[in-house]
Amino acid sequence: MTRYLTIILATAGACALHAQTANPLSTEAKQAYNGIKNNMTKLADKVPEDLYGFKATPEIRSIGQLIAHVADSQLRTCSAVNGAVKQAGAASKTAKADLVAALKESFAECDKAFESLTDATAANMIKTARGERSTLGALVGNTTHTNEEYGYLAVYLRLKGIVPPSSEPR
Repeated sequence: MTRYLTIILATAGACALHAQTANPLSTEAKQAYNGIKNNMTKLADKVPEDLYGFKATPEIRSIGQLIAHVADSQLRTCSAVNGAVKQAGAASKTAKADLVAALKESFAECDKAFESLTDATAANMIKTARGERSTLGALVGNTTHTNEEYGYLAVYLRLKGIVPPSSEPR
């Protein structure tokens, strides 16, 4: 009986390992995306409404403008991956509730794009605002850009004595 249980567990483990490695490129891209999605969503919720207009210096974007920029950029990129480019217009919003809603809408669009991503579809070429790109290139570029903007926002939060979500205790 023990021998059969060992064989069953070994087979199940091998199947799980195969499932994890069947799409290693798209799986890693999805993991990176989900990490920044978690941090950016928490950040947008955590920042008090009165700080959405805060700028670290007068010549750069405010917290709200950076969140709007991420929302608009993500919606454009991920909707292109999904086959129909959309424009969000988050840049015209200033209220926290509107900007958080726009950010969540952009993440919903990106969720669809990442759910459809496999290693087999990663090399499919799509048209984006930056020209023709592979699906994987567009989605990795989206994640990289959102991470970059999150980095700016983390500094803004630190300037106001707020711990960014990525630095909170686990």
